[in-house]
Amino acid sequence: MRSFSHIAGVDDGPFVKGRRRDVLVVATIFSGSVLTGVLTTTVRQDGRNSTERLVSLFMESKWAPQLQLVMLQGVSLGGFNVVDVTTLALETGLPVLVVSRKQPDFSTIREALTEKVPGGKGKWALVEKLGKMERIGPVFVQRTGLTSEEAAEVIRRTAINGNIPEPLRTAHLIAGGLVTGQSRGRT
Repeated sequence: MRSFSHIAGVDDGPFVKGRRRDVLVVATIFSGSVLTGVLTTTVRQDGRNSTERLVSLFMESKWAPQLQLVMLQGVSLGGFNVVDVTTLALETGLPVLVVSRKQPDFSTIREALTEKVPGGKGKWALVEKLGKMERIGPVFVQRTGLTSEEAAEVIRRTAINGNIPEPLRTAHLIAGGLVTGQSRGRT
């Protein structure tokens, strides 16, 4: 079983719904339990550029040779800018673990995407392609390129200050602080 000691955790910053602007995305780079770097990019709110932005962010960074796993806080960034997790894994050569504190309401998400969001049917297809979320410990995950056992071990090892893995928790705090001037609340 692989141990995944070099992990990137990704989360977006706060944004105002209904405004088609760029949204800050922060990636934290962890080596074991130590934060070793921070990367930033933007994605278009409700757009279609999240996958390409993440691929560029990781592959053009100085940490690219060391990275072993990407964690996402949910499958979309900036509202409904859905990450094509399969393409992200293929183009970076890295396994991807999508983590959520609670089971998403997929029927509501499907309805919103297919009825209210331009290009939503294609975005819903990306969500469906990942399959159902599985409960691993206190969180729900979708995964590409790693086993359920490996995902469980990564979550157990990296959820130091609560249920959410530290790379994601830290990305959330940094993104919130950069956008609003201070971090807040739960991830």
